[in-house]
Amino acid sequence: MHQYHRELLESALAARERELIEYQVNIDNFRLAIEHIADDPELQVFKVQLHDLLSSSLLEQKKGQIMYDVVKQQLEDAT
Repeated sequence: MHQYHRELLESALAARERELIEYQVNIDNFRLAIEHIADDPELQVFKVQLHDLLSSSLLEQKKGQIMYDVVKQQLEDAT
């Protein structure tokens, strides 16, 4: 594997790792906010929005994990 190719993969792996951490922080925040809202009648619309954001973040995290795994595999295969 060309050195530049390897450097690109290493950079991509680090970026994917940061992405996964960022999704996890958002997921944790959404879950805690949903719990915090509980049954407050004034915040039910916001709670629904948070549920939607949570679902979206969980899906995007799964996609990001696949891409992380693929980049990691390429680096492992190159050694």
